[in-house]
Amino acid sequence: MLAATTIGVGVASAHVTVNPREATQGGYAKLAFRVPNERDNAGTTKLEVTLPADTPVASVSVRPMAGWTVQVEKATLAKPLEMHGSQVTEAPSKITWTAEGDGNMIKPGQFQEFEISAGPLPEADTMIFKALQTYSSGEVVRWIEEPSTDGSEVEHPAPVLKLAKSADSAHGAAATPAADSNAVATVKASDATDTDDGRTGWALTFGIAGLVAGLAGLAFGLLAWRRRPAVTNAAD
Repeated sequence: MLAATTIGVGVASAHVTVNPREATQGGYAKLAFRVPNERDNAGTTKLEVTLPADTPVASVSVRPMAGWTVQVEKATLAKPLEMHGSQVTEAPSKITWTAEGDGNMIKPGQFQEFEISAGPLPEADTMIFKALQTYSSGEVVRWIEEPSTDGSEVEHPAPVLKLAKSADSAHGAAATPAADSNAVATVKASDATDTDDGRTGWALTFGIAGLVAGLAGLAFGLLAWRRRPAVTNAAD
C-alpha cells in the first residue's frame, strides 16, 4: 500500500476532503477522497463515503487499491436519470474501502487517497459527500457536517465538491455574433478585391491607349520624312 507521510500538520486542521475541490456540471471527474490519520495510537482501517441522494450520478467507477477491498452499494432513485438516451433507475449510493489487515491500514502520521470516476455530474452548485472514518481502536469519526450558513467552521465537515457551469453554456450566446462579425469581415475583403481589380483594369486601358498613340506618331513622322523634296545644289 502507498501512503504519504504528513509532517507538521496539526490534528485540528486534518479532515477528510475531496480533491479537486471543484468540477464542471454535466461532465465526468476523477475525485480523490483524501484521508489523514489523526490518531497517534491507532490506524485507519475503513472509509465509508455516502453519495448525495439529492444530487445523484448515474455512473461511478472505483480505482483499485492494493491492500484494500472496495464495495459499491446502489439505491433506487426517486426520479430516474437520463443517460445516453435511456433512463437510469438506480445509482451508486455508498462506497466502502476496507484495509486487508493491519499492515495496510493508514498509520499515524500518514494519509491515503481513495479515487473514483463519476458522472455525468448534476446541475447543482455543490455535492456533499458524508464520510465515516474507522480506526483500529474501534473509534468512528463522522465527517458529516454540512457547511454552516454563517460561514463559521464546523468541527467535522463533510467533503464538499463545488460544481461550475460548463464553458459551452456560458459562452453559447456569444457564438452567433462572432460568426456575423466574420461574415462582415469577409464581405469587406471581397469589396476591397473588386476595387483593386477595377483600378488595375483602368490602368491597363490607359497604358494600351498611350502605346497606340505613340505608334501613330512614329508612323506619321516617317511618312513626312519620305515626302520631303530633294535639295538642289546651287553650283549646278
